[in-house]
Amino acid sequence: MRWRNASIAAALVAAALLLGGAVWVARDPEVVLRAEFTRLRLGAGLQQASVDVAGHRWVYAVSDEAPVDAPVLVMVHGFTGSKENWYPLAERLRGRYRLVIPDLAGWGASSRQRGADYGYLAQSERVAAFIRAVARQPGRQTVLLGHSMGGGIAALVAARHPALVDRVGLLDAAGVRFADNRFGQEVLAGRNPFAVRDVATMQRYLDTVFFDAAAKPWIPWPADGIYVARRTREAAFEQAVLDRIGRSEERFLPGEEAAHIRQPALLLWCRQDAVIDPSALDLYAARMPQATKVLLDGCGHMSLMEQPAAVADAVVALIERGQPR
Repeated sequence: MRWRNASIAAALVAAALLLGGAVWVARDPEVVLRAEFTRLRLGAGLQQASVDVAGHRWVYAVSDEAPVDAPVLVMVHGFTGSKENWYPLAERLRGRYRLVIPDLAGWGASSRQRGADYGYLAQSERVAAFIRAVARQPGRQTVLLGHSMGGGIAALVAARHPALVDRVGLLDAAGVRFADNRFGQEVLAGRNPFAVRDVATMQRYLDTVFFDAAAKPWIPWPADGIYVARRTREAAFEQAVLDRIGRSEERFLPGEEAAHIRQPALLLWCRQDAVIDPSALDLYAARMPQATKVLLDGCGHMSLMEQPAAVADAVVALIERGQPR
């Protein structure tokens, strides 16, 4: 009887906790996504911090486990991305370098200002200000890595603020007129090929950016519906940014300015990238003859998540064996 009473009590407690969790999620559905992002951040050995810079509240992940004179790596995510995209790579680099991984102004957990410009040029100036405030330290090199849209932003920072950036890595970077593909054609037509409106378009989005099925994130219920709701709310903002970086007069500015980059550089692409066609690699390389070119096979647009070990090796080579300035 005592055992039965204990079992009943345990079941009641579990039911109460489950009900409490359901009420919590109902009141704040995004708690599910935040909890998962926290789990991923802690798994990568990163802490979370925030700072007010350039009129925005920036939320960023950071690891200070490295030696006091180790280089500082600043990692800038791409369009519709967030700091979490860098965590698989961060796991492989923490302890060796200081890592600083922000949500760009306007994206993720960082703040957004109504009516502000979030195109390449405006964001590059904000990132430069962020580097000054958080990453630039005497006696330490600053290495700037950018993925996709973030690669275009990183190219502008390296070109226009060379005193802030000692080495630069562009991963699957936007900002040049690459060979036509479906993604580029949809952008030029004024559409957002990354738009998410329901579970089907969410799956299309994941299938577009990932080639390696094993690396593709699995988003179970109820997180799938919560993610769809978030991306639906973001639709107007995403379209405004895409119009700016994909169809305005500054859409090829990163590639043009890349000719002014003198720092040791890494250009890394995946052969199966269906977003920024690999032809962009040679277009950037023509303007950056000092850059090391790396073309990975068996991955798509998300090289940093699909092949983080290979990307980590390329980043280490950039830092440890890059040409002196």
